[in-house]
Amino acid sequence: MHVTQRLLILALLLTLPLTGWGSCVAPRTKDESESLSEHKPVIKPQKKPVFIEADRITGYYKQEVEATGNAVLRQGDNTLSADRMKYYEQTEDAEVEGNVRLERPKDILKGKKLELNVETEVGQLTEPRYSMKKGRGRGAGDTLYLEGKDHYRVTETSYTTCPDRRHDWYLRAKELEVDNSKEVGTAKHVSVVFKDVPILYSPWINFSYSGKRKTGLLSPVVGYNAKTGFDVGLPIYLNIAPNIDATITPRLMTMRGFLLSNELRYIGNNNMNGHLLFDILPVDINTDRTRWGVLYTHTQDFGRGWQGFLNYNQVSDDLYFRQLTPNLAQTSLTNLSQQGGVAYNGRWGRDGALQFTGFAQRFQTIQDPLALFVSPYERLPHFSLNAVKYNVGKMDFELKSSWTNFYHPTLTDGNRLIIYPNISLPLRNEFGYITPKIGLHYTHYNLDKPAGDKGDVADRTVPIFSWDSGVAFDRQLEIGGKNFIQTLEPRLFYVYAPYRNQDYLPNFDSAVNDFSFAQILTENRFSGGDRINDANRAVTAVTTRFVEQGTGIEYLRLAVGQQISFNDPQVRLPLPQVTSGRSDFIAAISGRLSQSVSTDSNIQMDESNLWIEKVRTGISYQPETGKVLNLGYRFTRGVLEQVDTSMQWPLGGNWHGVTRVNYSLLDDKILAGLAGLEYNSCCWALRLVLQRLTTATHTTTTAFFVQLELKGLMGIGNNPLQVLQQSIPGYTSIH
Repeated sequence: MHVTQRLLILALLLTLPLTGWGSCVAPRTKDESESLSEHKPVIKPQKKPVFIEADRITGYYKQEVEATGNAVLRQGDNTLSADRMKYYEQTEDAEVEGNVRLERPKDILKGKKLELNVETEVGQLTEPRYSMKKGRGRGAGDTLYLEGKDHYRVTETSYTTCPDRRHDWYLRAKELEVDNSKEVGTAKHVSVVFKDVPILYSPWINFSYSGKRKTGLLSPVVGYNAKTGFDVGLPIYLNIAPNIDATITPRLMTMRGFLLSNELRYIGNNNMNGHLLFDILPVDINTDRTRWGVLYTHTQDFGRGWQGFLNYNQVSDDLYFRQLTPNLAQTSLTNLSQQGGVAYNGRWGRDGALQFTGFAQRFQTIQDPLALFVSPYERLPHFSLNAVKYNVGKMDFELKSSWTNFYHPTLTDGNRLIIYPNISLPLRNEFGYITPKIGLHYTHYNLDKPAGDKGDVADRTVPIFSWDSGVAFDRQLEIGGKNFIQTLEPRLFYVYAPYRNQDYLPNFDSAVNDFSFAQILTENRFSGGDRINDANRAVTAVTTRFVEQGTGIEYLRLAVGQQISFNDPQVRLPLPQVTSGRSDFIAAISGRLSQSVSTDSNIQMDESNLWIEKVRTGISYQPETGKVLNLGYRFTRGVLEQVDTSMQWPLGGNWHGVTRVNYSLLDDKILAGLAGLEYNSCCWALRLVLQRLTTATHTTTTAFFVQLELKGLMGIGNNPLQVLQQSIPGYTSIH
């Protein structure tokens, strides 16, 4: 049979089973139905029909079809095209040659000649070229063996994620198996070739070409640290379950020896999740002792408002982080918390809330031998109960209470009870509010040593009165073609608390709060519960905000505040504080000054002496992704004065430079420094970063990061992205 018309379609429909079709027969009796049910016919799945089209089709009915000239065969989601093909209906085999192209849901295969069983998808393709629809992977080889749906194997092959006609990097393998159902590739006797130079060999490599989680070897981690020497790690990733995974990393450090690093993550029902890091160095060749570190967090929702939490951190010695961790940010850790407890958050009637917390907490203090400090008190245990009831006769009732047993190996121990009930009367309308509030703060101590001449039992009662009020005005305006709402929000806050002598009381957990807008609008300038300030002060503040009408985004905020004390505070802490507490004027600006310039700055002044007490200012210029320039300045009178600059900026030719310098003007030295280069192309990236950091008094450490990222496959080296993101605000990884 000869057909000469273009796009003539021959449909080869396989015989359909007749079972299941409707029929007009009398219903069977119950006995007949029970008898037939024991011999139910097996319904075979229907085979997918095959459609062929071409410029010319010849053949024999229900035997074979030969198609030439733009031949196309379709079955289900698969489409096969070529210059010429033969299809045998009885065996469902196809012989295809000339510009062969087989497109399937997850890949596209091309080649010179193909032998394929259309139904089983088993066959062989010569001179193959293949590409995955997920992950941009592609390659070529000698022969491609199709081994069923979603599986094939390629011999003498290459693989890359670079675009066509570019081979900046590729895998060269004796054999590559592709499993499209799992989206995984497995290569044997494989070399990683970069810029035509082999840089890595492995007898076996297994990778996910779509980025899905899978068990297997991750790329090696290579770096240098002045405390560990050259550091080489080979991570092994374990995809244990959809909600559980682990990474085991053997590390070899030339100056320390062999360290095994372990990480476990899990997520469970009832919002349960946890994260465990455990590292062990059996023998430190530099100190001849075993060293280890563990960091573990766990949270769990028990339901009905109850939650549990655990946070346990411990290391074998004070120098562990400074000498062994690859993350230099951890070298500044001083107190490792070991805490576990439960919490409850629920409603109290219709207009009320109830909160309960109970936990035990202790610390491991990481000491600097040249700058020793007192470790914090352990709380064994601590209980707190807070309750609030709104709109009771137009008033709000609140109770804050806690009981804590404090322990310290060298200082006064004891337990402390705090009960602080208060009543407020919120008066509000659409443009303002007034909230008077009065409360009574009671504290009771039971100590293991006498508190001055008061004995081992002491009490303190302080009445506290406050008045908070404010109004809000707004107007519409247009700036740069955008519509904004500008607000003007004056605020008046007053607090009164009489003086109570507290010098005889221990200080378990109190410190002076940093002077800020949040602090000046609170009743107590001390944190914790051991010191209640004597106060007779008023605060006036004005805030203006610029909010975009269409999006509600706050673009800019300006605020000024003035604190006026009507008496000299007498309650003080004997320990030195970071701030003097003499500031009484504060001004702040935060937000966008333009489309590419943003700032977050504040200044605090002591008007009685007419000098600046503190400055915190930062300005950032970020005109586009991959371009950011930051400049910061920090000053606290008598304590610190630092300049902090950082940058990510293109240098041309796909190169970016990254720098960061934190310089102490008081000490005349660099506290932290970073310099590096990044190169980014369509399918690979190179990062070179040198970091130097002060980790303790007169102690610094240096780390060198080198990473070659082969996109879609692996990153070879020590990844500096976390370091760059921590060091350079606004840093963006360029892809």
